[in-house]
Amino acid sequence: MVKDASFDIVSELNKEEVKNGIQIALKELKNRFDFKGSPFEIKLEANQLVIKAEDDYKLEQVKDVLFSKLIKRGVPLKNIQFSSSEHALGGNARQSAELVNGIDKDSAKKITTAIKNSKIKVKVQIQDDQLRITGKSRDDLQKVISLVKELELPIDVQFSNFR
Repeated sequence: MVKDASFDIVSELNKEEVKNGIQIALKELKNRFDFKGSPFEIKLEANQLVIKAEDDYKLEQVKDVLFSKLIKRGVPLKNIQFSSSEHALGGNARQSAELVNGIDKDSAKKITTAIKNSKIKVKVQIQDDQLRITGKSRDDLQKVISLVKELELPIDVQFSNFR
């Protein structure tokens, strides 16, 4: 009897790499000339990333440096979803972002319908915050991977447990 091949579609964010990226970005920002004497802060609180700076321009500069460090560490930026910036007294700007881990229901439905519409002979199961794809042929699974990579999703997805 031939055993079905399978793989999982997941969306994971490595928190340790995010912490490392924040530390490296803070180190670089402390040494930058345009941030001398200017208050700024990057904090990781549970699943929230909080950035504070003197004004919106400096806030964007801090985000640019942070993003460059996160990209080098392999952290998907699609999984960091920022809210609008808030302003406090004294002109300080603050912006928070949610670190998205797992595939939400809307994205899971979008992936599932795209796979079913493609008529590839595989089964799709939604398991909490990931998807399990099973099929008789590994070639079909490869087709599903290329199909999912072409989809416009609000999060970054990875493929794991290919058996």
